[in-house]
Order: sequence, then C-alpha cells, then structure tokens
Amino acid sequence: MIIDAHQHVWDRDRSPYQWLGPQVPQWNRTFTFEELRPHLVRNGVDATVLVQSDDHDGDTDLMLEVAARHPEVAAIVAYVPLDRPDRAAERLTELRKDPRVVGIRNLIHDLPDPDWILRPEVDEGLSVLEEASVTFDYVAVLPRHLEHVPTLSERHPELRIVIDHLAKPPIGAESREPWWTLIETAARNPLVHAKISGLYPEDGTWESVRPFVDRAVEVFTPSRLMYGGDWPISTASGGYDEVFTGLSGVLASLSDADRDEIYSGTARRFYRIDDSLLG
Repeated sequence: MIIDAHQHVWDRDRSPYQWLGPQVPQWNRTFTFEELRPHLVRNGVDATVLVQSDDHDGDTDLMLEVAARHPEVAAIVAYVPLDRPDRAAERLTELRKDPRVVGIRNLIHDLPDPDWILRPEVDEGLSVLEEASVTFDYVAVLPRHLEHVPTLSERHPELRIVIDHLAKPPIGAESREPWWTLIETAARNPLVHAKISGLYPEDGTWESVRPFVDRAVEVFTPSRLMYGGDWPISTASGGYDEVFTGLSGVLASLSDADRDEIYSGTARRFYRIDDSLLG
C-alpha cells in the first residue's frame, strides 16, 4: 500500500487563500481532487492525507466535503486557530466527529514572526492538541522554525509532531548547515516525525536531493519518515508523476521493509489512520 501523506486541494471561492495571487500564477487557481486522482491511480497510490492550505474554516470544510466524495482520502489535517485556544478546543471537538480528522496545521511559515509558535496563547493551543491526542503538522521553512522543535518537545512531551517537507533543506546551496545539525537535534524526540515531501531539485537532477533524504533516514530512521507528494505545489516542479518517480529513485537503495515504512507504515501509525478508511 502507498499512502500520500501530504496532499492539498483548494477552491478560490471557498476560502481567502491570501498567499495566492498573481505573484504565484502557477498555483493561483482552484485545484480539485478530480484533477489529482488520475495521477494517484497511475502511480499506484492507494490513499491520501489531505492537508490544510489556509488558516480558515472554509478550507477545512472543503476538505471534509472532498473526503466524503472520495474514499481515497483516509485522513485530514485540518485548521483550528492555535492562537485562540478556546475556539481551537471548540472547533476541534466539532471536527473530531469525523474520524478522518487526525491532525491540525497552521500556516506559521506565512507569519512575519518566526517565534509565533512559542507565544503563550499558541502554547495553550498546542496543549489542546496534546490533550486530545491530535497530531501537529509543523511547517518549518526557516532555521529559526526548526530551532524551536526541541522547545516544543519539552513543553509538550506527549504531542506527536511531524515536520513538513523536512523543514526545507538547502538543496543546491553551498552549505548544508544549519539544517544538517538542526534536523538531527529535532529528531532526538521519538515523537517527532518528518515528511519526505516538498523536495525539488534545483539543478533538475534528483541526486541533489539524495543527501538530504539520506540524512533524514539516518537521524529519524524510516519508521519516523513518510512520503508526501505535495500536490499541487509539485505542479511547478514537473508535476505529480515526475516528483513521484524522482523520489522513488532516491529511495530505491533502501530495503523493501524500509520503503514500506516510508510509503505507508509511518503514516498509518503516526496519524492513527483507521484501517476501515484505507479500503
């Protein structure tokens, strides 16, 4: 079985998506599951995890509707306002009536304050997730974001965290630091996982991605890594099929058992996906 643990849909009429606009013409339109589905079938992907694309209830409601129509959607990472913990708790209780809602994400990488995640009110919001045994997808794109993972682990020792896109390693850059050291430090907490997703070669060759995936395998082990196609962001880097093939080549040297973990086992355990939702 293959589970795509990081995939989006969005509808410009359903949510503000303030990060969209003419500055990103490649993504500035509605993307539907119907458009994605042929790519999943072609690559043998059995199930997906829908991940929020906007800090707005409209985006989450859209994902719930898409999941209701498409049995391939086995899990949803939704949005609740972590900086408003009372509302977060209320909304989470409502969302958890659907067994597919397994995690929460906020677009912290779009916020001007790289320390937003450490604010007291946000910390209280993370406690809401911890107490509900709901996972947290952490969008770390700056070294400063990644530096905060040990602090989050210490403050919330039972919170299961997954670092999206391996915290955007410096593919194609002259130096691998500070990412190389920070990702190892983040991985010391066994409840911290990471997604092999959102990784695109700067020079067109997937060999430039390999050292960073190898580093992730070294510090997390395959049992805490999961594959994510990152569609439709991936459409700007060749599309679903090219990215799937590229990552498959990078992972080809691993054992069958290790690949099985990355392609399905880790996501099933981390998100606690109900077997009945996997067809």
